[in-house]
Amino acid sequence: MDERLRQLITLGREHYLAGEYDKAEQYLSQVVEEHRGFADIFNMLGVIYHEQGRFEEAERAFEDALRINPNYTDAALNLSVTYNDLGKYKQAREVYSRAISNSHKESRSLDPFARGKISNMHADLGGVYAGIGFYEEAVNEYRKALQLCPNFVDLRTRLANVYRDMNDYESALAEFAQIKLARPDYLPARVSLGVTLFSLDRLDDAIAEWKAVLHDDPDNKTAAVYLRMVSAEGAPAPGSATKKKKQTKANKGDKAKSGKAKSKAKAKAKPKTEPEPEPAE
Repeated sequence: MDERLRQLITLGREHYLAGEYDKAEQYLSQVVEEHRGFADIFNMLGVIYHEQGRFEEAERAFEDALRINPNYTDAALNLSVTYNDLGKYKQAREVYSRAISNSHKESRSLDPFARGKISNMHADLGGVYAGIGFYEEAVNEYRKALQLCPNFVDLRTRLANVYRDMNDYESALAEFAQIKLARPDYLPARVSLGVTLFSLDRLDDAIAEWKAVLHDDPDNKTAAVYLRMVSAEGAPAPGSATKKKKQTKANKGDKAKSGKAKSKAKAKAKPKTEPEPEPAE
C-alpha cells in the first residue's frame, strides 16, 4: 500500500467515525477507484449511502464487501437491512441467517483482509515507537507486521529506516536488498537506500540510486533535493555512520589513555612506606 492510499484511508475513516459522511465519502470513493480490495471501505461507503437513502448503491457496496470477505458479519447484517428496505425480504432473511451462522464459527485462519488490517495495526504501533526513539520495540512491531504480510514493501522500507536510525546499517541494507529484489520499481525504498549509502560514505552509490529514481520518475522531488544537496557548495559531507564509528573508537582510546595516566599519577603520588625497625634484642 502506498503512502497516498494510506492517507486517503486514514482521512476517510476519521471523517466516517466523526459522522462527517460527506467528507468521508470523498476520500473513501477515491480509495475504491484505485484499489477494490478493502472490504471495510466498501462497508463504510455502504453505511454512508444507506444513511443518505441511496439504497441501491448501498446494496452494491455491501455486496462488494462480502465478495472480498464472505465472513464479514457487519457487512452481511448491513446488507440484510438494506435488502429489507428494498423489499427483498427473502434475500434479507438468507443473508441474515448466514451472518448469524458465520458469527458463531470459530476459525484460526485469517483471510487476506483481516491479515492486512492486523499487519497495518502492528506497523502503526511500530511508527509510534520509532517516533519516540523506542527502536527495539519498533523493530518488533514491524517484524510482526511483515510476518503477516511479507510482501508489504512499504512496511519493510519503514523497518529498514528504523534500522538506519538505530545505526544498524547492516540490517538496513539487508532489508533494502529484499525490497529491491521484490519490487525494484518501489521508489521510496530506493530514495531511502540512497540516504543510507550516503551515511556510510558511499556517495557514488547514493547518487546512483537517486539518479535511478529520477530516471523512472523525473518529478520525484525528494530524490531531486538530495542530488542538489550533495552537489551544492558547502554540502554536508557523507559518511556520518563511519564518522560515528571512528569517533566511538577515538573516545574509547582517549578513555583508555586517561585511565592509564590516572593510574600513573596515583602511583607517583603514593607515599613510600618506611621499613619497620627490627625489634631490639
